[in-house]
Amino acid sequence: MPGVRHPPMINGVPVVAAPAEIDVITAVAQGKLESSVAAGPSGPVITLTGETDLVSAPQLSALISGQLSGRTLELTIDASGLRFADTASIRALLLAARTLNERGGRLVLLHPQRPITRILAILGADVMFTIRGETPGEPGSEASAG
Repeated sequence: MPGVRHPPMINGVPVVAAPAEIDVITAVAQGKLESSVAAGPSGPVITLTGETDLVSAPQLSALISGQLSGRTLELTIDASGLRFADTASIRALLLAARTLNERGGRLVLLHPQRPITRILAILGADVMFTIRGETPGEPGSEASAG
């Protein structure tokens, strides 16, 4: 309809923000999570870099689900480059860990940064994973579950 202004969209969702904020919101919503998958000695290894949040959680869920579609018993997630994960992203990790635990397998988090281990501990979710490697600020830390 002529003369009707529609709000800017990010990933198909209308953004209501002051014009100066739109560029910041767009920059934050685009390219926050980078990922790759490689074959590891015990199963697939997903490497995550950046940040996961409500916008990128579906991408993370799809990536993990794709690696669990077979009869994978061990999935390793290299979280050394992951600076932030919100509860939607933690949920994706928990669902994967539960699926693997039910199969008699496990989800391994490699080198998670302190913010990630803190949110896992706060949520009580750290017991669902095997956590390996040093966390910045906590040399030699190693926690293991399951």
